[in-house]
Formats: sequence, structure tokens, C-alpha cells
Amino acid sequence: MDARRLKDSFAQVAAQGDAVALFFYADLFVRHPHLRDMFPIGMTGQRDKLLRALGHIVAQVEDLPRLVPFLQQLGRDHRKFGTLAEHYPHVGASLLATLRHFSGTAWTDELAADWNAAYTLVAKVMVEAADEDALARPAWWNGQVVAVERRRFDIAVLRVQPDRPLPYLAGQSVALEVPSRLRSWRYYSMANAPRADHTVDFHVRLVDGGPVSPVLVRGTQTGDHVRMGAPVGTLTLDESSGRDVLLVAGSTGLAPLKAILEQLARRPAPPRVHLFFGARDRDGLYDLEDLTKIASGCPWLTVVPAVSEESAGHGFSTLLQSGGTEIEYGNLPDVVARRGPWSGHDAYVCGPGAMVEQTAGRLALLGVERERIRLETFADALR
Repeated sequence: MDARRLKDSFAQVAAQGDAVALFFYADLFVRHPHLRDMFPIGMTGQRDKLLRALGHIVAQVEDLPRLVPFLQQLGRDHRKFGTLAEHYPHVGASLLATLRHFSGTAWTDELAADWNAAYTLVAKVMVEAADEDALARPAWWNGQVVAVERRRFDIAVLRVQPDRPLPYLAGQSVALEVPSRLRSWRYYSMANAPRADHTVDFHVRLVDGGPVSPVLVRGTQTGDHVRMGAPVGTLTLDESSGRDVLLVAGSTGLAPLKAILEQLARRPAPPRVHLFFGARDRDGLYDLEDLTKIASGCPWLTVVPAVSEESAGHGFSTLLQSGGTEIEYGNLPDVVARRGPWSGHDAYVCGPGAMVEQTAGRLALLGVERERIRLETFADALR
């Protein structure tokens, strides 16, 4: 398998954009019509995920220690869609047909052999991981909504009671499916560490045009049901570290960091923790009241709220007042940087992609070791 040849081939095919995924799914559904029922009615988001997944796999094809865990997680995660081992050859045949079609004269027997070998490896790892996972846990959990808080017009906090214990680590996420949007799964982080009653909280922000978030934010009521996939994600607490902790959250990126904060609070002697919570304006700081209450009982915790598009009336002002709580003004990466130094901390960052990337870069410049910075963005997980 020639890795360079695979990467060049994928770059040529991916340049054709949406037409690639359209061709792939059309080919798959024509050959195997029964598979169409495994996918959502609207396929736009699904097509985007296909190319992202292929791109990620091809980019890591020479680094198996990193690629294999990704594929294993992908295999486990596909169980909630009803994916079986017998489906993988069908997908492989349509994938090769798609690659051949968009490669044109560049398609050769050698290139076909490379892609066949790569897909065979991918399918093998995914199937084995799914089979092993099936021995230990269900493909999904059924959950009932037991509480709904609408914090603002576009943000809701939901509490869900699963039908059986959901084993997860603080900072992880699960995919949610609602009955009115079957097969449209979207990922949300648990906003609490595991509890004795097994309930989990989700912070959901409405995304315009999204198939799931409008239902969760505006239409969900106590007593409604959802399905939850298996926990995923690596934005988890390093329990072996004795360092102080820096948490940087943009908007509902607060959810996994609040879970990590709750996990830290359970330690007999928690480290010093700084939590930065940012939004565009004060109204966007939807969980500030609860965070302030937590901080009042935890002398080791400092909460720093920040807004980026609102000032106190002076262009150079850095502090705002909101109910006695000091709110810093500025882009979150700038606010974090000026409140440092952070070189002795473990950092956890979650929120919009641009904010996460900028914060990670600033922290690295400020002396935080890259391996001490754990990141997650709002980007939807791959299907």
C-alpha cells in the first residue's frame, strides 16, 4: 500500500466536492436499497461527514498507532446505526466505484489495489472493535427527560434519566437521537460527572438549520424520550497529574468542562482551578449564576466570565459589572493570556473552533506544554 499514492488520489477526488458523496450514496442505495433506511432523510450533513472521515483516515494512514484507536472508536460508534459486519463489503464496493469514477485516467490497477488494501484494514479494525464492544454494552441507551431549563431563547439545559447506568468519564460526549428526527444523531457533552442516580445534564444550543438542536431547545418537554449512543471523546481529566488546572469554555463548550470541574471537586484536596467562561455578551453567560454559587463554596476555584462584543462604555475598559460579578471584556484567548501565567497548569479548552485554536496557540506561546493542552470543538463527530 503506497501511502503517498493514496493521499494524492484522495486529494484529486476530494477536489470534486459534494459530487463525490452524492455519487457514493447514490451508488450504495441503488445497489442495496435496504440500506437507505439506516440513514436520515436529509443527507446534507451526512455527505460532509463522509469526506471528513475519509480525509482523516487517509491523513493518518502512515501512523497506525493514531489511526487504529480512531477506527476502533468509529466501529464502536457505528453500532447505534445498526451497522453489521455484512454491510462493510457493500460500502467498500461503492467506495471503490466512486474513487474510480472521479479519478478518471489516473485510476490504475495499482491504485485500486492500494485503496482495496486500505479499506480492508479499516473494515477489519472497525468490525473487530464493534464485536468486542457488543459483549460489554448496548448499542444505545434509552433516556427520559426529567427536567428542562430554558436559559435563553437559544439555549436549554436538559436532564436525562437513562434506562440503565451510562458509564462515562467527565468530559466525554454522547450522540443523541430524538423520535421526530430518527437517524439524525448529534453529539452533546455531559455537563456533570457521573452521579449516583445516573442522571446526565446536557447544555444544548440551537443551531439554525440543524435537524436536532431546534427540537431539543424549543420542543422538548419533561417526559419526552431520547436515545443516547456510547460515550466518546478524549477531553477527560488527567487523574495522574498534580498540576493546577485551567479550564477555558466558549458558550456551551462549558458543558464538558463543568463535568471536569465537578470531578475535581470530589478530590479530598482539589488543585487550584481557574475557569474562564466566554460569550459574545452578558446574556450569553447562561450558566454564570450556577458557576458563581459553586465558586462561593470552593476557595480553590476562580471563575472568570468574559464577553467579546460588549463594553462598559469605554473602548479601553476591561471590566464590566453584572450582579456584583466582575466580567472581563475582550476575546477569550486575550482574556486568558492577560490573567496568566499558565505554564504550570493543565489546560482544557472547549468551544467554537476558532476560539479553541487561538487559545491553544496563545497558551503554547505562554509556555504551556502542548501535551498539557486538551482540546475539543463544536465540530460534530464523524459518522
